[in-house]
Amino acid sequence: MRILVTGGAGFIGSNFARYISEKSTAEIVVLDKLTYAGNLENIRDLIDSERILFVKGDVCNPDAVERAMKGCDAVVHFAAETHVDRSIAEAGTFVKTDVYGTFVMLETARSENVQRFIHISTDEVYGESKRRACRENSPLYPRSPYAASKAGADRLAYSYFSTFDLPVVITRSVNNYGPMQHPEKAIPLFTICAIANHPLPIYGSGKNRREWIHVEDHCRALLMLLREKGIEGQTFNIGTGERRSTLQVARAIVDALDKERSLIRSVKDRPGHVLSHSVNSEKLIQTTGWKPLYSFDQEIKRTVGWYEENAEWWRKILLGTARPYFENGHPDLLTALRM
Repeated sequence: MRILVTGGAGFIGSNFARYISEKSTAEIVVLDKLTYAGNLENIRDLIDSERILFVKGDVCNPDAVERAMKGCDAVVHFAAETHVDRSIAEAGTFVKTDVYGTFVMLETARSENVQRFIHISTDEVYGESKRRACRENSPLYPRSPYAASKAGADRLAYSYFSTFDLPVVITRSVNNYGPMQHPEKAIPLFTICAIANHPLPIYGSGKNRREWIHVEDHCRALLMLLREKGIEGQTFNIGTGERRSTLQVARAIVDALDKERSLIRSVKDRPGHVLSHSVNSEKLIQTTGWKPLYSFDQEIKRTVGWYEENAEWWRKILLGTARPYFENGHPDLLTALRM
């Protein structure tokens, strides 16, 4: 089997490329534009050892997509703009990459007769989960331009199954954490702040709750869905039931680093901030037998330890492609890090 992984130099994509290179005999092609969120160092060893073939290209470019997808049996489509805060300021970029880029991927998959197209969506498409965890048939009420662009891509992918019989499977995962996550995201950002003895910025009250999954548990679920037969046209939530408030996450991080909780500070809330995300993953469990192996309380400590031990990795990002974002949003952190 030959598998195309788009966005395979990003956080989840690179972890997935590494996971399937270890757990399968498939040939792996990674397509990535290498924007600020793509980091070739995440997969450098896989490229050098020829465990994967890397193609630099944009999912919005039909020629690049066709070149990468040629001869592939399956596609796992991660490539997207993913940061809620950035989407508030740069909505057009999100619509282009997430919706139009997905259109290009789907059109190419049709012409290449791909046998399985896994579209990576997100639980953000549901909006507020309120009192009950969202099921796959729950209505979609996206609350940010990011969530809306992913909802559009999600439904576009389904339409290609319904209209053209393209063998699409859609997944909606909860928040991921683990190694190699970009420093703009909450857990790496809080960890770096704590390492620098700099205040951890918590939106509003800090009571907003998210469900968390370790990235390897997510990757294992995706590989199982890649292999599962007879699920074309279906959507699967991928979650753990482990919900934590932003304040609880921040406390876990400062505790893991043996720092004072007084470092945690409230900042102005962001627009459209969802109070609670939660999904019901019974369908995935019943269909594949998957279940999460990692607990948040244990793995958050290991994750924080990874960032503590790999400061060179994230400092290089902060000095490079992420510097403009941090100069605008977190200038005092760069000063604290003497960068």
